[in-house]
Amino acid sequence: MKIWHQSLTSIESVVPYRDAVLKHIDTVARPGVEVVLHGMSKDTYPTNYPGHFITYSYLQNLHREQFVRAALMAESAGYDAMFIGTIPDVGLLEARTLVDIPVIGYGQASFHIASMLGDTIGVVNFLAPLADELRENARRYGLGGKLGPIVQTEVGFDDVLAGFENPEPVIASFIKAAEKAIAEGADVIVPGEGPMNVFLATQGISRIGDVPVVDSFAAGIKMCESLVDLRKNSGVYMTRRGYYNAKPPEEAVARLRELYGLVAVPDPQNDEGLPVRGRNQASTSVK
Repeated sequence: MKIWHQSLTSIESVVPYRDAVLKHIDTVARPGVEVVLHGMSKDTYPTNYPGHFITYSYLQNLHREQFVRAALMAESAGYDAMFIGTIPDVGLLEARTLVDIPVIGYGQASFHIASMLGDTIGVVNFLAPLADELRENARRYGLGGKLGPIVQTEVGFDDVLAGFENPEPVIASFIKAAEKAIAEGADVIVPGEGPMNVFLATQGISRIGDVPVVDSFAAGIKMCESLVDLRKNSGVYMTRRGYYNAKPPEEAVARLRELYGLVAVPDPQNDEGLPVRGRNQASTSVK
């Protein structure tokens, strides 16, 4: 099984995070599953982390094309599934309408797993402006009533990267924010960004007292594995009914993508991202 992981970061340039993701893949992916990491095109951001370049609706919408393009390339290249490894699930709905391989979002997977572990989901993150989007996404997933407090940590992305060498300050900040969310009613915690999630997983942080902390990256990979298995063993795959699910005619997709200056069917060999392969029984790569 081969899974295309798509990050919202330029992951090849964020070495501590990239290496931690690769190590985590080896822990969570089952034998024979290859996870290939892909980052955003190299000129997307002026720095390695998007920051405020994703915390405005219009700017984030501009990034959707890279995720849609990635889904088209993944299916064309023979991948079995795609994992959108960012909690806003950028391009999730659009990508699912264009390809028949499973497309899994970090946010949706982690919220659904959290809903089976507790009654009130708390999110601990460091990008406060995403709170409105996360609540709207949870509502769309049918989990709006289960999403409770969203609490920000006192550390940001650069602090998390530094935490791979000096973890105590980041752990302390996360626990402080998680305890605030718990005091406000949360009984299960979802880390709000991929870097924080992978940091916590590599540090063995899976509970705050009696409250579980979801490993959202693992949840996404496991959901990919499960849906690929369901398609293979039972023939179950995505609905094609309704405005948000119907697959548009291929000729219309090709024509309009060309009209708007987009490649109709992107060539995976021309991917500008840097692939990084997980080393779990197969190779792990980053693109």
